[in-house]
Amino acid sequence: MGDLAVGARSGHEGPEERPERPGDSVPPAAEDDVTAGGDNGDDSGGDGGRDERDGDGAAPQPKKPRSFWKELPLLIGIALVLALLIKTFLVQAFSIPSDSMQNTLQQGDRVLVDKLTPWFGSEPERGEVVVFHDPAKWLAGEPTPNPNAIQKGLSWIGLMPSAEEKDLIKRVIGVGGDTVECKGTGPLKVNGKALNETSYVYPGNTPCTVDDLGGQFKVKVPEGKIWVMGDHRQNSLDSRYHQQDKHKGFVPVDNVVGRAIVVAWPPTRWSTLPVPDTFDQNLSAAAPGVLGLAGAAPLVLWRRRRSTVGNTRVSGPGTAG
Repeated sequence: MGDLAVGARSGHEGPEERPERPGDSVPPAAEDDVTAGGDNGDDSGGDGGRDERDGDGAAPQPKKPRSFWKELPLLIGIALVLALLIKTFLVQAFSIPSDSMQNTLQQGDRVLVDKLTPWFGSEPERGEVVVFHDPAKWLAGEPTPNPNAIQKGLSWIGLMPSAEEKDLIKRVIGVGGDTVECKGTGPLKVNGKALNETSYVYPGNTPCTVDDLGGQFKVKVPEGKIWVMGDHRQNSLDSRYHQQDKHKGFVPVDNVVGRAIVVAWPPTRWSTLPVPDTFDQNLSAAAPGVLGLAGAAPLVLWRRRRSTVGNTRVSGPGTAG
């Protein structure tokens, strides 16, 4: 009854009515007032609770997070696609199978090869260490690894070095237009300029090899080709020893996969592969036209001088009449 009274007072602004005795009946108008008052009194409680419940029912329930195991295949798929794109367009890992690039690279090293810059027209430059496809069966007779299915899959997406591709890794010595020469034990010359190779040639090796199999040579590199040699000069079957193949020892630029930029594995061997300082000197071959112009200049000057002297004599006072 107390609640009803409070509800009635809050529902009417007129004078309060006399409280009814227990036996008295409530007039119909009063019943309506009581009902109205009860409703108003419940505004702070009952209706609020109902509104809150209605609000709960209308609001969207938060979705239950997916199970990790359900998302795992999607994550693996995304990772594989990214790895494939990276291998195709950015970098690829290669393993070093031999000692021909010691001490720059050791057998078992893993190098990362830049495959991005060739897409923008970049070509190999002197001094770079490059990976290239076998141009003319240089690897004939070499043992071929037999990877399992998992290794093949990981190699295909670039997470492991490829075991089936016939690739080699050497240092670029000459590019198109260069003349590369080795006489005696060295030094190795590019366009007549000697290279100082002590920083990368294997200790105890000479820059040039004295033999009749190809160690002594003088070649001019055709356009679109490169001349490559291993840093372990006395233990590398490189351009020198394939001068009888269809490319005459040169490697087509189109066969180049990319430049090796870093030794990534093992961690104790981590290092970059910069171009040695000796290649910073001006090794460019002078164009024939430039040489011809340089040779012709003194002759032209001499002829002009004679012509000037002769004209002076003809126009002098002694010959005027």
